[in-house]
Amino acid sequence: MEQTVAFLENQNIDKNLIRGVEEFRSRNFVEEEEKRRIVKPDMAFYGKEVLEMAIAALLEGENLLLTGAKATGKNVLAENLAWIFGRPVYNVSFHVNTDSGDLIGTDTFLDNEVKLRKGSIYRCAQYGGFGILDEVNMAKNDAVSVLHAALDYRRCIDVPGYDKIDIDPAARFIGTMNYGYAGTKELNEALVSRFLVIDMPAQDEETLAFIFQSRFPKLKNSAMKQWIGLFMDLQLKAQNGEITTKALDLRGMLGALKTIRQGLSPALAVKMGVVNKCFDIFEKEIVQDVVMTRIPDTWTPRDVFED
Repeated sequence: MEQTVAFLENQNIDKNLIRGVEEFRSRNFVEEEEKRRIVKPDMAFYGKEVLEMAIAALLEGENLLLTGAKATGKNVLAENLAWIFGRPVYNVSFHVNTDSGDLIGTDTFLDNEVKLRKGSIYRCAQYGGFGILDEVNMAKNDAVSVLHAALDYRRCIDVPGYDKIDIDPAARFIGTMNYGYAGTKELNEALVSRFLVIDMPAQDEETLAFIFQSRFPKLKNSAMKQWIGLFMDLQLKAQNGEITTKALDLRGMLGALKTIRQGLSPALAVKMGVVNKCFDIFEKEIVQDVVMTRIPDTWTPRDVFED
């Protein structure tokens, strides 16, 4: 708990919200077998305004829908919120074949009888977890019907052939969605009405500096400015429609920096983490030109990291 409070105080989160988080954690225990699902995120989320909106909503029992373009930190925020509230995480990645059985559970034959093998939504509801619904706008109608029940104010789910699930008071659901991905669709009004929506802002230089510094303490300031500039340049070109968002990949940049830390040439590292994310030859040339203005071919790992 001390780590969580320090993390929130470091971002100047409102004291009443911090107190609310402390009270929430003190009155909602976690089953011993589910504690392994409480994981400190690999990457901290930086953003006072967004954090305050999210924490206030969750304290009041609301569910969240995080929308926005690629690389705005939707999944990072969702994971950080589960850690802040000290709740087990249940991930559901929606795709065209996700159905109600995947969410609630399916019949299985065990010990000479038919039993329900519980799905992620069932377990989240039962143990008071945080359900992260990734790419929720890819859910088909069969799965959406389960979400309607799980997110409803009545907080219960009827399992056909079994009993009714009363959703634990600590359970929350956080949906994420990108715009324009293949297979996505508009969310219907009934589903959207069950969420409070946060439109995630695009990354800025301050946020990127926080991420790079926290992940790579030995990253030189001169190199960090170039990596931030590279991301901002690609983000601007994507916003202007000059390139797709394939190369706008913060995970890819962090991965490239890891390989540089291992001794790989920065030029080769950025090729793997950024340039090769594009499969169209013309787009790849544009991205390569942007990269060359920021990451010179002559750079070595010593130009990026301190010894």
